[in-house]
Amino acid sequence: MRKFNITAACSPDVHYMVDLHSRLCDIKGMIDEGQYFVISRARQYGKTTILNALEKFLSSDYIVVSLDFQFLSREDFQDASSFVAAFARELWQIRSCRPYMSNEIQDRLNALRNTQEKRYLLADLFECLSDWCDEAERAVVLMVDEVDSASSNQVFLDFLSQLRGYYIHRDKRPTFQSVILAGVHDIRNLRQKIRPDTEHKHNSPWNIASRFDVDMSFSVKDIAGMLSDYESDCHTGMNISEIAQTLYEYTSGYPVLVSNMCKLMDEEIAGSKRYPTRTDAWTKNGILEAEKRILADRIPLFESMINKLEDDEKLRKLLFSLLFEGRNIPYNPYDASIHLAAVYGFLKNQGGAAAVANRIFETMLCDWFLSQEITESDLSKAGALEKSQFIRSGYLDMELVLRKFVEHFHDLYGDRPEVFLEEDGRRFFLLYLRPIINGAGNYYMEAQTRDQRRTDVIVDYNSEQFILEMKLWHGEEYNARGEKQLLEYLDYYHIQKGYMLSFNFNKNKQIGVKTIRVEGKTIVEAVV
Repeated sequence: MRKFNITAACSPDVHYMVDLHSRLCDIKGMIDEGQYFVISRARQYGKTTILNALEKFLSSDYIVVSLDFQFLSREDFQDASSFVAAFARELWQIRSCRPYMSNEIQDRLNALRNTQEKRYLLADLFECLSDWCDEAERAVVLMVDEVDSASSNQVFLDFLSQLRGYYIHRDKRPTFQSVILAGVHDIRNLRQKIRPDTEHKHNSPWNIASRFDVDMSFSVKDIAGMLSDYESDCHTGMNISEIAQTLYEYTSGYPVLVSNMCKLMDEEIAGSKRYPTRTDAWTKNGILEAEKRILADRIPLFESMINKLEDDEKLRKLLFSLLFEGRNIPYNPYDASIHLAAVYGFLKNQGGAAAVANRIFETMLCDWFLSQEITESDLSKAGALEKSQFIRSGYLDMELVLRKFVEHFHDLYGDRPEVFLEEDGRRFFLLYLRPIINGAGNYYMEAQTRDQRRTDVIVDYNSEQFILEMKLWHGEEYNARGEKQLLEYLDYYHIQKGYMLSFNFNKNKQIGVKTIRVEGKTIVEAVV
C-alpha cells in the first residue's frame, strides 16, 4: 500500500501524489521551445520530485542528463579542472546516456574524468559536450538539482558563463536543447561574495533564463485527486471535496504541509483514542488535530525557517510588522527583505500585498515571536496560572477568558504611555491566550481582514471555533461597522456567537465586558 511521503522525492509507485501531468506538459513546452530556466522554490516544495518525473516524461523525445550537485564536494569546486573531472564523472554515471554517445565521445569523457594525466579547462568539457550534442540522434536536455550548493563558487559562475555563451551562439556551436537548474535561490539574481576582499555584487551570468511560472503548489483539485487515490485504497467514507478544501485553507497548497497533514491523519491520528478509525480521522476535526501535532513538532522545514529568522534582523522586523502590527505592506519583489521572505517560503503575493504564506506558517511564526517574551510576560504567567478555570469538561470558556484578560490588562498596563499600547497592544491577548490553549488548541489571524486597525483571530479548541475581532477603538460608528463585519464572518463559519476585543486609548474610556444580541447572533464585547 502506498504512503504519504514527507522526505526526499516522491515516487508514484510507493507514494500518494498529486497528478503532475499538466505541469510536465507545460515544462516540456518550454523545453521544446529551447528555453533555459530555473525552478526556484522554497525548501520541500517538490523540486526534486518534478525533476524526477520530468526525466521520465522526456525520455522518449530527448536525451536527459539529470545531475544533482549534492554529489559534488567542496573540493570539486576548487578550480576548473576539479569541476570538469567531477562533472564528467557524474555524467558517466548516467548509464542511460551512454548508448547515445559514440566511442570517441566516451573516450573523451573518460579522459576528462582523469585529472592525473592532464589538467582540463571548462572549455575542454564544453567542447566535448558540444560535439556530443551535434552528433547525438536526439536533442540533449541538461537538468541540475541543488545548484544552491555551488552558487558561492567562482568556478560555478564560470560554468554558467560557458552555458550562456553556447546558448547565445547556438546557431554556430551545438549545445543543449534546454538547461534546467533547480534550487531554493533564483540564480538569475545571484548576489554572492565570491572572494573575501570583494563586495557583494549581482554577478550571475544567468540572465538568459526564461521566467518559470508553472505553479508547483497544490490546488484544491490536486489535493482532491490525491485523496481520491487514497480513498480507493482505504474506503474511509470521507467527504473528499470538503477535506481537500480544508487542507488547502490551512496550507495554501504548500506540498510538504499537505502531505504531512495527510500522513498524520493516516498513520498517527487514525487509531488514536479520540479517532479510533480512519473514518473518524479524515474529518475537519482530524485536520485540526494534525495541525496541532505539526506545530508541536520540530520539523526540519520549521527549523530551517527559524534559522533564517535568527540570522536576519530585517526579515524578523518585516514578519513581526505583518503579524502583530497589522501593517499593509505592498509586495515589492525588489525589496530585499520581501524577496528573501518569498524565497524561503514565508510570504506570498496576495493581491499586491505581502501576506504570510499560509495559516500553519502564521501560527508557527506567531508562536516563535511570542516565545521570545512569554516566559517574562506577566500576562502569560497570569494566563498559565488561571488556565484550569477556563477549561470546563474539556471545552474553552472564551467569554471568561476575555473577562479575566480585561482585568489583568488593566492592572498591569493601564498606566502605560499611550504610544506603548498603540504599538504593542495587539500581541498582548495572544501572550495571555497561548498558555491557556497550549497543547489542546491553536489560533491563526485571518489575513483577509487584517489592516492597521483590526485583526480577526480564529481559535480552534476541542472541535470548536471562536471568532475574535481585535481592533483599536475609533468611536462608536467604527465599532458598529466592526460588529457588522463580525456578523458576516459568523455567517461564513456558521457560528452563532462571536467576540470583540477593543483596545481603547482614550482617557475617559469605559473598560469591561458586555454581551449584546445583533441580528439573532450573540456578540461578547470587551474593552480594555
